[in-house]
Formats: sequence, C-alpha cells, structure tokens
Amino acid sequence: MRAVDLIRKKRDAREHSREEINFLIHGYTNGDIPDYQMAAWLMAAWIRKLSPAETQALTEAMLRSGEVFDHSDLPMKKVDKHSTGGVGDNTSLILAPIVAEGGLAVPMISGRGLGHTGGTLDKLEAIPGFNTALPQADFRRVLRECRMSLIGQTAEIAPADKKIYALRDATSTVENIGLICASIMSKKLAEGIDALVLDVKTGPGAFMDQEDDAVQLAEVMVQTARGMGKKCVALLTDMSQPLGRMAGHSNEVIEAIDVLKGKGPEDLRELSIELSAWMFYLGERCRFVEEGRKLAEETIRSGRALERLRACIGLQGGDPRVIDDRTLLPGAKFKAHVTSPRSGYVAATRCRDFGIALAMLEGGRGKKEDTIDHGVGLEFHKRIGDHVQVGEKLVTIDYNSEVRLAEAKQLILESFEFTGQPVAAPPLIRRVIGE
Repeated sequence: MRAVDLIRKKRDAREHSREEINFLIHGYTNGDIPDYQMAAWLMAAWIRKLSPAETQALTEAMLRSGEVFDHSDLPMKKVDKHSTGGVGDNTSLILAPIVAEGGLAVPMISGRGLGHTGGTLDKLEAIPGFNTALPQADFRRVLRECRMSLIGQTAEIAPADKKIYALRDATSTVENIGLICASIMSKKLAEGIDALVLDVKTGPGAFMDQEDDAVQLAEVMVQTARGMGKKCVALLTDMSQPLGRMAGHSNEVIEAIDVLKGKGPEDLRELSIELSAWMFYLGERCRFVEEGRKLAEETIRSGRALERLRACIGLQGGDPRVIDDRTLLPGAKFKAHVTSPRSGYVAATRCRDFGIALAMLEGGRGKKEDTIDHGVGLEFHKRIGDHVQVGEKLVTIDYNSEVRLAEAKQLILESFEFTGQPVAAPPLIRRVIGE
C-alpha cells in the first residue's frame, strides 16, 4: 500500500478497508508516513466523512498503537468521564474526587486545549508543581492510594492519537464525528476502564454546534464503546454559553474548588453531580441514578470530596495549599471590563468566541504548555435571559499583556446578542443517549 493511494481513495469518497486503516495509522505512528500526507488524509476524511466501519477500525488501530492499562488488581470498578469540550468546562476537576470518594477508581487520561476549548491538563498545571506526566508506575501508585489520578498521554498510551490530535488542531480538521470518536475512544479505552460517561456538548461553544450533529456523535461513541465491551452513556449538554462563571486555567481551578466546598455556580454544580451520578450507576455503585446523585451530594456536603482532591494534588507533586489559598495559583496583574452597549436582555452568545478571545490573551491553544499564561481568565457576569443595563459589566478580563487586549475585548463584546423581550434560559441537560 501507499499513503498517496489512500489519500486519493478517501478524496474520492470511497470506503477504506480495516487493513488500509491499519496501514495508515501504523505508518504514521512509526514515522514512515510524513505529516503532510497525514494532513491531506485528515482533510479528505473531514470533507468526505468516515463510515461507522471506518470509525471502528480507526479507533481500534489507534488504541492498538500503544499499551492498554490493566487495573485488575484494583477491586473496585474503573470509570471515567470525557467531555467533547467547551468554554469554562472544568467538571473533571470536580467529579473525579467525588467519584473516587464514592468508592470507584477514576484513571483519567486527559488532553490539552484544542481549538477554542480549554484542556484539563492545562488547568491542572496551573497548580504549582502538579505533575500530569507521571510514569506508568507512579500513575498506578497514585490510583491505588487515592483511587483517582489525572495525567496526560504518555508515549505508551495511544501514540497515534497523540500525533494526530496535534495535527488536527493545526490543520482545522477537528470537527469531524469519526475523527473525534476515534480520538476519544482510543485514549479512554486505553485507560483500562469498565465504563465511560460522555458529556457531549452542543451549541455555539461546542465543536458540534448543531444538536443533530451532537446526537450523531454521541450515538457513534456510545456504539463504539459498547462494541468494545464497555458500558457507556452520553449526556447531551448545553454550550450556548460558558459553563459556570469563569474561564481560564487558574480561574477554573478556583471555581472547581468552590463547588467542592459547597459553593460555586449552580449550573456547574448541577452538571458535575449529574455526571458523577451516571458514573456511580455504570460503575455499579448504586442501583439507580438518583441514588448516585445523593451519593455525590453527600461527598461534597461532608467535605470528603474536597479532601480527596487535596490528597491527589499532593500525590502528584502539586501544592495542596491551593485548596485554601488561591493566591498560590498564577494570577493576572490587570483587569479590564467589557460593558453592555444597551439595556435589555441577553438573548444569546457566540460562546466559541469567548474561547478564542481567551486563547489570544493566554498565549494560544495547542502550543507548548510552557508558553501558556495560566493566570489569564474571563469572568462572566451575565447569562442568557439576564436583564442588563447600559454600561453594566458583561465580562471581566484578567490579563498580563495588552498585545491583543483590544482585539479580545471587541470579540467578546460582539459575542453578545440583546433583545428587548424576556428570554428563557436554555436547559443545561438536553437528553441522555444510551440509557
């Protein structure tokens, strides 16, 4: 086989065999197929789409490109959650300690920011000293001691996905159902989990902004997971506006800690508890989802989930004092405000543009982690349906450099739409797929 022939075949909308997918992924992972040819194939796949059979083959090829963890020595079920990404989406930092404290193991392998979305790894690395690059032995040790560990992909875990993930971001081939499914599932199933809860975002701040596309993605991912012997459900959740009130790495760590302290914004708390409840249910920790909700709420109310997070931070080399002293996190020197140009009601937001504006200020997404300014952030003062007076604050920007500040402010301002009539707030959880 030759890569050029496979590029041509997908360009012409013909379906690949499993052997062709294996050749492509094996060759790219080993360096026999260069970036420019894989980029061409990704664009062809983005335009022509992947069939369900191609998606399954791609997922399995990427999974087999590296090692698959075996946590059979742990007596409890192993469960994880994955979000397709949005603005202000920091639920992983909240639900991992909730679920671990509730009796399950959470071996979470996460990614960095992609496109306009923030990455869990980048948020964790706002915590001084927190090591997201643990060797396998240390990952297993932390998981044994704490029942949770949050790391990035190592060289051994789905290396094909790690290479392709970065290339998709650089070639604008992110928003494709088959490619997204293969990326998520190859990485998640390498964790050695028994079950997976998917948070599939839809709306202007999601990769799948149309609900029909988000439903299709959710169905494909649930089908793929179950086809590989894993329990799986998907929650279709709203991303027509940011989740919570904060965006930016330090900001989102602070807000996650607030939720675990029984505070924080209601929507972030509600979604974190709902995702945790489904993880408890799939992990056979409870008989009904409602029991899972009560268990999640109790771990927060008792303070035990917060202490679980504190323990994990310490075990992964971070400074656990950030739980009580937010000034230990990277901060910003300056603040700027985006104010409303009129009175009325917030009718809608172009949520994706908030993420783009934040990336302008923090040093970009998809870049090396040491180039990101973790102290940069946004605070959202108004939600869809809220009334606002002319001149009232819409968003506060925490920044350290004025290089792209004016551009970011204008983009944020133009992201708001207003109306003179009252507007209903959008539902947070639209449906559950695979229940």
